[in-house]
Amino acid sequence: MRSFRIGSAFGIPIKLDLTFLLILPLFAWLISAQVGQWVEILNGFGASIDPTALSGTDPLVLGIVSALGLFAGVLLHEFGHSLVAMRYGYEIESITLWLFGGVARFTEIPEDWKQELLIAIAGPIVSVALGVISWVAFTTIPGGASIQFVLGYLALTNVALAVFNMLPGFPMDGGRVLRALLARTRPHAQATKIAAEVGKVFAFLLGIYGLFTNIFLIALAFFIYMGASGEAQQTVLKAAFEGVSIRDIMTAREDLHTVERDTSVAELIDRMFVERHTGYPVLQNGQLAGMVTLEDARSVPEVERDAYRVEDVMTPAGELATVPVEGEAMDALRTMQQTGVGRLPVVDETGAMVGLVSRSDLMTAFNIIQSGGSFRSLGSDEPMGSPGRIRSQ
Repeated sequence: MRSFRIGSAFGIPIKLDLTFLLILPLFAWLISAQVGQWVEILNGFGASIDPTALSGTDPLVLGIVSALGLFAGVLLHEFGHSLVAMRYGYEIESITLWLFGGVARFTEIPEDWKQELLIAIAGPIVSVALGVISWVAFTTIPGGASIQFVLGYLALTNVALAVFNMLPGFPMDGGRVLRALLARTRPHAQATKIAAEVGKVFAFLLGIYGLFTNIFLIALAFFIYMGASGEAQQTVLKAAFEGVSIRDIMTAREDLHTVERDTSVAELIDRMFVERHTGYPVLQNGQLAGMVTLEDARSVPEVERDAYRVEDVMTPAGELATVPVEGEAMDALRTMQQTGVGRLPVVDETGAMVGLVSRSDLMTAFNIIQSGGSFRSLGSDEPMGSPGRIRSQ
């Protein structure tokens, strides 16, 4: 998601995704166009709003205020998850409001079933509490029909948000509750797989229902399906890489293909073609000076590639994400996902480069492990990147 930060609370950055700027006006318009229908619904729950009393209020104003209140409730819902997670020591990267509501990003997913259960139900509990508070205010606080409408709307929608989130469609809250309960008697990876399959079935049924009712539900079903698949894949990767260090899979420095700072971009592209590599560490006097990729080289017009040097297009060493040689393979994969790069310099405790780990290294190791082998299954104690081992840059 492409988002920008608007503030923070409890040390958690709050962000707005660009899609939120599209969905908020749409929600405001839909509410304003259905004021009469919402009045009937609220009155059906025991309210006594006089529709004629709303005639003096612009429906769009009601829609905007109600939509803002709804997304404020979504934000508090995500804070419910986040604050409980922080109590258990988990770090929250951010809370982002976007097309389908809100998402709290954790740096690490809890594997203790009790912790995950409490974290998962915290959000719906907050939503129900907000619904109850809104309804109490709606029934006890004197005010005009407009205030009654907004409070009644927020009471119903917050409770509806809690109920919908508790449906067993992983990765929604209900799916996480299901995984936590399954993990009581099963390994976490197996529980994730079962919960993900349930989520996919739920997404399929929701998509079918959306075909006959609301196209927005089809998009939501797609999101749930992809989320369930992604969570399952991430858990399988984590289980496969347990105990595998970066040292085990990296290409050692002495085996790397490197380039010098003063190499021309034209020569670099020729080397990429011959050696079939799309990224090289750049050295100066034997020290890491940066990293250059095929994308960097392509940024130079073809007629000017003889004049440009690698140092003109490379990413300097100071701007590179690195990983420690004693770190875990899964940490390298997370860093690649967060930074959007396909290869990372590996450094020792002094900060000196000792090798390179690429996405291909990780996937090769994963395939070996999945096939029933080991990251040392080729009969040697050397890392995968050493001579005679499978390696890729």
